[in-house]
Amino acid sequence: QVTLVESGGGLVQAGGSLRLSCAASGSIRRIEGMGWYHQAPGKERDLIGIISPGGETYYSDSVKGRFTISRDNAKNTVYLSRDSLEPEDTAVYQCYAAVQSYSDHHLADYWGQGTHVNVSL
Repeated sequence: QVTLVESGGGLVQAGGSLRLSCAASGSIRRIEGMGWYHQAPGKERDLIGIISPGGETYYSDSVKGRFTISRDNAKNTVYLSRDSLEPEDTAVYQCYAAVQSYSDHHLADYWGQGTHVNVSL
């Protein structure tokens, strides 16, 4: 059993900063890619980006330069940050991890529960 728990988010003023974290726990043998998605009101869930165990990052073209993804492998945690928030950043932010557990030799996708970020003027 593997779970991802996000923290951070809530109500933030425009121009402020976003710092989210997502910690994976459970029967974890190894974690490959970790990343973040977001879903704005009335829109589909979109990829923000993914980070490899070695720290290589890939960002969706639509968000490139606006968000930063990092990870701490020792803590099985992935982070998402952004400065200068805009109301358009209001969304549910959800983390993702590709995990091989001790009970399964295959990589499986796991998701956090999602955290709401509401950017107000």
